[in-house]
Amino acid sequence: MAYQAARRRTSQIDAIIRELDHRRSSLNLTKAEVARRADLRPEVVRRLLSAENPNPTLATLAAVADALEMEVALMPRKQANIG
Repeated sequence: MAYQAARRRTSQIDAIIRELDHRRSSLNLTKAEVARRADLRPEVVRRLLSAENPNPTLATLAAVADALEMEVALMPRKQANIG
């Protein structure tokens, strides 16, 4: 059970980071430009978008999303049919 929860969390973080990097690429922005727009140190954005196992804070994700004209949103997880 703990393994599945950890895997879900990792999968969610990976999906968010892929979306942010895709948006960065589609806007033709460098990681340094995103860092400037987000008022973050360049190494923070580089690590977020390049690290194998990033562990970003919500504040960092929100700052990068805002810099890319996106927003972070939560939605209920689809429930498995039980019965």
